[in-house]
Amino acid sequence: MLHFRALDAPTPFLFFTGKGGVGKTSLACATAIGLADRGSRVLLVSTDPASNLDEMLEVRLTDSPVPVPNAAGLFAMNIDPEAAAESYRTRVLEQLGPAVTAEERSTVREQLSGACTTEIAAFDEFVGLLDGDLAGFDHIIFDTAPTGHTLRLLSLPKAWTGFLKGNDRGASCLGPHSGLKMQEERFRQALRALGDPKRTTVVLVTRADRSAIREAARTSANSTRSISRTRLSS
Repeated sequence: MLHFRALDAPTPFLFFTGKGGVGKTSLACATAIGLADRGSRVLLVSTDPASNLDEMLEVRLTDSPVPVPNAAGLFAMNIDPEAAAESYRTRVLEQLGPAVTAEERSTVREQLSGACTTEIAAFDEFVGLLDGDLAGFDHIIFDTAPTGHTLRLLSLPKAWTGFLKGNDRGASCLGPHSGLKMQEERFRQALRALGDPKRTTVVLVTRADRSAIREAARTSANSTRSISRTRLSS
């Protein structure tokens, strides 16, 4: 049996990514169960909108941790983009304060109604996990969407901290800039976690297929550059 080195000294955060259909969810689940069997408290999170983690674990998942039957210490959850978007809109609107008119609130809600906001909201849930919103877990394992989505996810903290640094007024699909400043430290914490090899491991999953191996090689090069830039900027 091949030796899986990621389990020798597992970091708090582990990401499983790769081309669609190569077995990311299976390997993420096996790793999560293996760590739980060692006595660790483990959270397995799907960031893939098309996740089949529910079927794999035979448990109905929500956007909060649910205990996995017959696996002591193992919990799982799905990041629901639509639910995350509504929660994000509510938090942004609450930050506006009582002096804002109904018309201004309506304008902000309209700004927060697009696909960009949905992506940001799902990312905000992801950042919260890196920033310790759900304390008490020894390891958080991310079962991700196919490669392109994951690389974008890993690059967003740097992109958005740059946006916050370069703009001091106005709004975007992230919401009013005054409210976004409150998120800046969370983004910085995410950068630090992603750029620290003692805290984060990215596991590229592939199969014995030429196209899958080529994509894994490209992903390895791109993720190495992305994480290196993260370390330099954090």
